[in-house]
Amino acid sequence: MVGTGWLEDWRLTFAGEDEVGWEGAVTTIVESPGDRIFVALYDVHPWDEAALDEVEGANAGTYTKLQLRVATLDGSALAYVYVFHGYEGGLPTAWYLSEIANAAEKAGAPDDYVAALRARPTRTVRP
Repeated sequence: MVGTGWLEDWRLTFAGEDEVGWEGAVTTIVESPGDRIFVALYDVHPWDEAALDEVEGANAGTYTKLQLRVATLDGSALAYVYVFHGYEGGLPTAWYLSEIANAAEKAGAPDDYVAALRARPTRTVRP
């Protein structure tokens, strides 16, 4: 991890519950004026970037890869994000949401942000 910041005017959400074959919906983001998402920034080698594009389904059209500006304590930075290519909707599994909240907490997200993540509804009983 090379830093953290906020993706302004975007909202974390879930989608693809019936499309990707998982037990629940997967993470995506949507434009949403006034909202923001805490993000961790990583320096990724081009070989790893190509592998990530494959794993995330950018090559298959499941996700669209966008380059967006992130607000950091040191100014702004450009970062790649993956946006699900489909309709927003569906609930994640409790395990999946817990992993997202744990990662945000480990990266230094504010306590209220992590608490709001953990409070989101899920398809399954909380871990």
